[in-house]
Amino acid sequence: MLRFFNTIRYLKLKQIYYYFYYNIRKKIRNKRNFSHSPTVINEIISAPLTLIPSIPPSHTVYNDGKFHILNKTKHFEHPIDWNFHDYGKLWTYNLNYFDFLNQKNISSKDGLSLINDYIKQLSYIEDGLEPYPISLRGINWIKFLTRYKIKKKEIDTSLYAQYLILMDNIEYHLMGNHLLENAFSLLFAAHYFRSNLFYSRAKELLFMELEEQVLNDGAHFELSPMYHQIMLYRILDCINLVKNNRWKDDNLLSLLKEKASIMLGWLNIMTFKNGNIPLFNDSAFSVAPNTRELNTYAESLNIKPKYLKLSDSGYRKVEFDHYEMVVDIGNIGPDYIPGHAHSDTFNFELYIDGKPFIVDTGTSTYQASKRRDLERSTFSHNTVEVNSTSQSHIWGGFRVAERAKITSYNESNNTIKATHNGYRKFGVLHTRKFQFDNNTIIVSDTISSNKSTVNIAYLHFFPGIKVIKKGNNLYYNDIILQISKEVIKIKIDVYEYAMEFNKTKKANLVKIFFLNNLELKIIINKNKGRQ
Repeated sequence: MLRFFNTIRYLKLKQIYYYFYYNIRKKIRNKRNFSHSPTVINEIISAPLTLIPSIPPSHTVYNDGKFHILNKTKHFEHPIDWNFHDYGKLWTYNLNYFDFLNQKNISSKDGLSLINDYIKQLSYIEDGLEPYPISLRGINWIKFLTRYKIKKKEIDTSLYAQYLILMDNIEYHLMGNHLLENAFSLLFAAHYFRSNLFYSRAKELLFMELEEQVLNDGAHFELSPMYHQIMLYRILDCINLVKNNRWKDDNLLSLLKEKASIMLGWLNIMTFKNGNIPLFNDSAFSVAPNTRELNTYAESLNIKPKYLKLSDSGYRKVEFDHYEMVVDIGNIGPDYIPGHAHSDTFNFELYIDGKPFIVDTGTSTYQASKRRDLERSTFSHNTVEVNSTSQSHIWGGFRVAERAKITSYNESNNTIKATHNGYRKFGVLHTRKFQFDNNTIIVSDTISSNKSTVNIAYLHFFPGIKVIKKGNNLYYNDIILQISKEVIKIKIDVYEYAMEFNKTKKANLVKIFFLNNLELKIIINKNKGRQ
């Protein structure tokens, strides 16, 4: 009960209201055998649209009845089982998104066959008629139909009916990126059907949510670089739509351009030189369009990045000749929607000479499981765990109860220092200080407590980085990690690095057991040759 209270007390009243409203309404409708119509009877007229080429998907591929999605493959005999659940709900969701309609080599015949098969089974679709997959599928259908200049009444009437379901189930109870996806999709539907009904709701949501969800430094407020890429991609698609189809003459396009510009600037700052994003919070490679693709797409739309100083997101990027480091000294994200947050306060990623060295564990699954709990835990991040407990109470796949808060922070030239209270139930405050110069990084930890505690600092190395321990030092080629002599012990272990969904690889994990103070000095000897 305490965990439940500490979870819901952060929610907005609007979320709580709609949670109960939708659940009560569902029970009433079930008793009355209510179901949405798979089509609309009245005449629906769609308008021809103009769209410049977008970005093809990288995480989902269709070929001759075979779907390769999130590193898992399934071949269906006709008809396709759109409710296929064996690979988990996220895989089913992605199957129902229809991203594969926008892969480069799909034919109009194959795409139409998939759409028609879906329409025939619409009355039996389960997860795919939830508002989130409707939102993504709607955009993908419209982009595909526009690409091949297809106009078919049975598709339009079905698509319109699906949008009526979306309008009836806007995700006010979840909010965050879900609510934005609803708005993006309704904007596409509004232009495609020339619908003032869809447009007014889309515009209302976009103005409200973009102002709320895009922080002053350009970050998406859920603080996942992967979701930031996805949201930016969707905004660019909306600019593509509005700019090339001037149906409404208002200030929406200006808003979209402004947000795209600062989001692109933030992403460019956060992206490492080799093109990787830091895998903070729920992030993985090969899901969202990458930074290079987003810059190219933005350039085709005449959107230029606007660079702002990193601030509200709580992330900081430090660059010298031989290394790049991104550190997290902020709160876990918006209190009312921490579903994609991890217990990772004071986490960091370090790249040396453009290559990953110390990394975040990443995300391989959304399925509620021990693996999901592990990947979100403090244990899986480059920070300090006290008494075998995570800083923030992660649970239930997408829930957070008590959470760490930054209680003090200061920043000066090449020094960042902050304190969080995630271990307040033990009477503990954790302070971490980062100091940087051209070839040396010092990470200092202080555990302030009147009681004895078990403190472990974790370092997760990229696969292939095999550190050698000699005394209190760790060595890798010309890199030395000097650890203060007051530590209790240093242990080299193994962890599973999750670079993509459903894909992990074993790598070195270093556990540093210490009393109240720890200093880690990372020295990069640039005078020696590097392998």
